Amino acid sequence: MKNPALFWGAVCLVLATVLCSSCGKGSQAQAAGDEAPPKAEVQQDDDASNFKVDHAERFPLATATEREASPDLNVTGTVSPDVSRQVPVVSLASGRVVEIDARLGDEVKKGQLLFKVRSSDIASAFSDYRKAVVNEQLAKVQLDRAQTLYDHGAIAKSQLEVAQNAEQNAKVDLDTATEHLKLLDSDVNHPTGIVSVVAPVSGVITDQQITNSSGVQGLANPVNPLTISDLSHVWILCDVYENNLSQVVVGEFADVKLNAYPGKVWKARIANIGPILDPNLRTGKVRLEVENPGLLMKLGMFVTATFHGASKEKRAVVPATAILHLHDRDWVYTPIGEGRFRRLEVVSGNTLPEGMQEVLKGDLKPGMQVVANALVLQNTVEQ
Repeated sequence: MKNPALFWGAVCLVLATVLCSSCGKGSQAQAAGDEAPPKAEVQQDDDASNFKVDHAERFPLATATEREASPDLNVTGTVSPDVSRQVPVVSLASGRVVEIDARLGDEVKKGQLLFKVRSSDIASAFSDYRKAVVNEQLAKVQLDRAQTLYDHGAIAKSQLEVAQNAEQNAKVDLDTATEHLKLLDSDVNHPTGIVSVVAPVSGVITDQQITNSSGVQGLANPVNPLTISDLSHVWILCDVYENNLSQVVVGEFADVKLNAYPGKVWKARIANIGPILDPNLRTGKVRLEVENPGLLMKLGMFVTATFHGASKEKRAVVPATAILHLHDRDWVYTPIGEGRFRRLEVVSGNTLPEGMQEVLKGDLKPGMQVVANALVLQNTVEQ
């Protein structure tokens, strides 16, 4: 070896290069081991409802079970008065309203004073009464005279009968005039021009068409001054689409709930299904009748009525987290193999115990698998 120093220097350089290369590889391997697992990548399938996801094992699956239940139909409606329990309040006398003692929304009792009317009808009725009194007195005097003459043979019996008939007619006219004054709530001995109108029945005033100094036209008035309704029994009018009318059976009962009392359920009887559909909405009016103790149901309140079907049907049941509400629709994800998932549209139903929920409609059948948490998969798809 001509130059030993040069030889050993070359050897050291080779060894240093090898050591540096090994250290670099070790550092890269350690850094790779400290990184998080790679993100699941999503690939869109030809079908817009299908998705292919890497690492599909990160999305746990659940199996849809089966449950038997009666089909329910939920509709909305409003509380309305029972027309057969509405009584109009009318004034028999025409005139001007001078006093109002009960107003819209007040609860009144039968015979309670509602309002007063100053009427000229009293003067006319009292005039008729006074004339009837005079005529009856004259007819009685003529009858007494005719009876005396007949007893002495001065007149024929036919003339006595004419006098008797005239006196009877005079009494009828007097009785009629007296009754007319009583109907106008006027005393025959102390007539007054003020007519008092009282409640014909007990209930709640649900309509008022008069104010102070307004005029009324008696029985000829086209609008009733007041209306009293018995609200202890009310109607609920619901709109049901024609496709669902087969689920409504007259005589059966429906569950009624109010937003004001979410924990209370009323049982209402289906009394009538309207024979005419709304031409625009294609809905029919369904009338429910229900008792209203405590008058908790107020007229105009919105209600939710649930009609129960007669026959039971089988429904799929999945975890509530498996149903995703997106764009006003409900969806579930089902695996179709090789890391691919299909999004199915469903109609969710009632929430059940232990975090489960019914599926009313859709292609999901009992025994099929779904992604247990649809929101996690949806978030992955949208990334």
